[in-house]
Amino acid sequence: MGVERTLVLVKPDGVERGLVGEVISRFERKGLKIRALKMLKMTREMAEEFYSVHREKPFFNDLVEFITSGPIVAMILEGDSAIEVVRLMIGSTDGRKAQPGTIRGDFALSIQNNVVHASDSQESFEREYKIVFSQEEII
Repeated sequence: MGVERTLVLVKPDGVERGLVGEVISRFERKGLKIRALKMLKMTREMAEEFYSVHREKPFFNDLVEFITSGPIVAMILEGDSAIEVVRLMIGSTDGRKAQPGTIRGDFALSIQNNVVHASDSQESFEREYKIVFSQEEII
């Protein structure tokens, strides 16, 4: 696939539990490069835009409420096949089903409290990162 970029968010549960360093170090040890990194509190408007693909689903409001419930850490990672590599490293959305050794398999408590979000495609990355980062913030 070549060198690509992906967006990763450490969600409020991961920040609250002090897992930010662990998450970042796993990606760095894998050889992924951090091209942008910041802590923020997502506004409701940002969250609604971020999760707009789920707007008609019954869990949309729960997603928005959760991601705005506390600070998050957002990062853009770069590397060979970064999207696929990161998705494999984070594991299944449902932490109860995620493989041990993945971030969610090791730390997630539920489908919602699953520590991280990562873009699932190039198209998702292109839409998502613009909600969180300005061009000036990316190296």
